Amino acid sequence: MALNIEDYALISDCHSAALVGLDGSIDWLCLPRFDSASMFGALLGNEAHGRWLLAPEDPSATCTRSYMGDTFILKTVWTTSTGQVEVIDFMPHGDRRADVVRWVRGLSGSVKMIEDVRIRFDYASTVPWVRQLTGEATHGLIAVAGPDAIVMRGPRLHASDHRHISEFVVEAGDYVDVQLTWFPSHRKIPAPTDVAAAYLRTVAWWDDWASCCTHEGPFHAEVVRSMLVLRALTHEATGGIVAAATTSLPESFGGNRNWDYRYVWLRDASLALQVLLAHGFDEEAKGWRSWLLRAVAGDPNDVQIMYGLAGERRLREHESTSLPGYRDSFPVRIGNAAVDQFQLDVIGEVMVALHSAREAGITESAFSWPLQRALMAFLESNWHRSDQGIWEMRGPAREFTHSRVMVWAAFDRAVRGITEFGLEGPLVRWTALRDQVRRDIDDRGFSTTRNSYTQFFGSEQVDASLLALPQVGFCAATDPRMLGTVAAIEADLMRDGLVMRYRSTGATDGLGSDENPFLACSFWLVEQYAASGRVDDAMTLMTRLVDLTNDVGLLSEQYDVTHGHQAGNTPQALSHLALVRAADAISTARRETQL
Repeated sequence: MALNIEDYALISDCHSAALVGLDGSIDWLCLPRFDSASMFGALLGNEAHGRWLLAPEDPSATCTRSYMGDTFILKTVWTTSTGQVEVIDFMPHGDRRADVVRWVRGLSGSVKMIEDVRIRFDYASTVPWVRQLTGEATHGLIAVAGPDAIVMRGPRLHASDHRHISEFVVEAGDYVDVQLTWFPSHRKIPAPTDVAAAYLRTVAWWDDWASCCTHEGPFHAEVVRSMLVLRALTHEATGGIVAAATTSLPESFGGNRNWDYRYVWLRDASLALQVLLAHGFDEEAKGWRSWLLRAVAGDPNDVQIMYGLAGERRLREHESTSLPGYRDSFPVRIGNAAVDQFQLDVIGEVMVALHSAREAGITESAFSWPLQRALMAFLESNWHRSDQGIWEMRGPAREFTHSRVMVWAAFDRAVRGITEFGLEGPLVRWTALRDQVRRDIDDRGFSTTRNSYTQFFGSEQVDASLLALPQVGFCAATDPRMLGTVAAIEADLMRDGLVMRYRSTGATDGLGSDENPFLACSFWLVEQYAASGRVDDAMTLMTRLVDLTNDVGLLSEQYDVTHGHQAGNTPQALSHLALVRAADAISTARRETQL
């Protein structure tokens, strides 16, 4: 059975990622890209669905683990009755290969290690043909199935009932490395990795990247780790940032809220661009803006809410029959049907992000403003349409208040592009439309009965996405209407002190099952508290939230307060983006109170 979600640590080479459990097992690995089919899929089933265990044979062995400085190189120290060993897990950066290295070092005494490898390509649907590697000084295996092949080098592995086992003893001062390299099966076997050189290169790259992060405040370490998570989830070749490294980890255990997050959402992309700009990563922001412009290029009628890593548009959703799901939470979904939804807010997210880039001094490219004008022309004709909203509701389309606010934000940034930066456009028309949208929201998206903005026009319910209104400048955080909205959210959407997205027990989302508090929304409330002068409340909630990170600082999408476990896909880019924004808001509020 898979471990608790918080028991997994991420390693990444900025092309793909693996999840390493506290038990020493890699239970999730997709190569060569984040969205490739899994070859180790025990995360969504059990060891029979693929895993790579490397740990002491002693069942009573204990371990502690941490990342080595500001990197995604994982160090696990195992202590047994006979000695102590260190296992360093990493994916080498910069060698343009798909490698995973597990480096064992004896610290004291003598420790017997066991390696248990179960290779299951294509989401555990295919058992490969495996043969021993010959003609090299080191032991190894070649595993091939269809287009996929891997070579494993290290202590000799022996076949045993569709798995391969190795047992070896590590004495104090010994070094033993195990390497896995994926390659297309029609190509020749790659040469071994120079482990020591790859390790030093990878450490230096991560440390150098993290050293550029600008943030001062009480949550500095959490901000740096969150920025590193964003980098680890970024596909280096294309610039696309996946929403998470996993698919189908349940939002509600045993339920059907299981989604594939290994794609790039325009919403997350836009937020990431703003966060990168705010923390000194101008070059990364330029690359990310280029991805954004490439993805949405074309007919504005064809803009999607999400894309593949390189901007692929076809992300057809289907259910896997070869993986039973995380602790039997079925279905396991590959692809995401929300790609076909109409979500009105995403154009606003894009326009806000690109305006932030202008404010940061990133000049318009030859086609960036013409593309934005095309997007605005589409919005002029479609802003009044009902949509599925920020949460990708699978119920009926509605006039969601947050979506309309993002329409307002789109027109606002278009107007400011003209008035503040001298860009060309229909200023009078866009200004009139911006004002019309605002009136529409104030008239139909606000309940005088509740003194609150509402989830959708005509509703009396609230939605945590309303916390974004001050973030995009629609109103001040101290506006009485916003304070009334916060009070309604506190009354309706808080579960054990954390924030739900919305009331999921109704018919709005079309799913019918419950879910857990959404971590990004809880961080948004921190940001709202800080911006409205409730700094003590902001600090209290922020402290609670950062305590929910796992032992290596990672957050998933949601948190099960009843059982005390992380829930949903992991690590979640949006959770870490929201953490950074919340920490920034607290730092700003604390500075202002000291003036």
